[in-house]
Amino acid sequence: MPAAESRWRRWLDSDIAWSFRRSPVAILAAVVALICVVGALFAGWIAPHDPFDLASLELMDALLPPAWTAEGRATYLLGTDDQGRDVLSGILYGARISLLVGVGSVVVAMVLGVSLGLLAGYAGGSIEAFIMRVADVQLSFPAILIALLVDGVVRVAMPDSAHGGQALWVLIASIGLSGWVQYARTVRGSTLVEKRKEYVQAARVIGRHPVAIMFHHLLPNVLGPVLVIATIHLATAIITEATLSFLGVGMPVTTPSLGTLIRVGNDFLFSGEWWITVFPGLALVALALSVNLLGDWLRDALNPRLR
Repeated sequence: MPAAESRWRRWLDSDIAWSFRRSPVAILAAVVALICVVGALFAGWIAPHDPFDLASLELMDALLPPAWTAEGRATYLLGTDDQGRDVLSGILYGARISLLVGVGSVVVAMVLGVSLGLLAGYAGGSIEAFIMRVADVQLSFPAILIALLVDGVVRVAMPDSAHGGQALWVLIASIGLSGWVQYARTVRGSTLVEKRKEYVQAARVIGRHPVAIMFHHLLPNVLGPVLVIATIHLATAIITEATLSFLGVGMPVTTPSLGTLIRVGNDFLFSGEWWITVFPGLALVALALSVNLLGDWLRDALNPRLR
């Protein structure tokens, strides 16, 4: 316990904790992000209804407006969709899928990008040239097109019966493969600087394997920028998933994400049932914006020139 209290005290006295306490925007963004994450993780307990339990759906409750309107009901705070599903519950369950896809794709992109960046920066020569030229080619295409390409290729290679069950993993892979370049370029630049320092030269002299040098010595010293990129990339990945789902190549209607909910509600937007798409859209904006603001704060907090 004393050791834990000492570590907690050191963290409270750190520059990052001081910067966080001095930034009202970061505090507000952290609160909003925490609310979104808690609501998504505990949707099964927080949500007033299970919107995907077909036995509990009531078609007579379809297209009910929010509870504060004249025709609304208190049991459906944000109204219902065309199937009688509670919009609030759908947002909570949908945010869980969006966060899972976002975090999973960030992990895939980070592992692939950091590994290739370390290899390119440390090995140099033709290996570095090949990896960086592949990265340059991918940078010439928008990330959404790369994700669409990977998603389309994987879906064609899979049998039709497996599309619904594997949609989550296909999305994670496609978004992850479209976002590794930023990690690779950043880690390569940091590795080129770090590999000339004395501790790397000493590791070479004592006969450490190059793989051990890369992952045991270089990796801990290049992770600072990676954490910032990962935080910002999380918001981008969530929006990319929503875009793919809105285009109809993301999550199916049976297990929708926020993007799928927005796509479904878009069909009823001009007929007066605005709440079906507006509230999931606001939830997506709140989640992505709060994560983006936290990423901006973390970038500034880790930059010694701004202290």
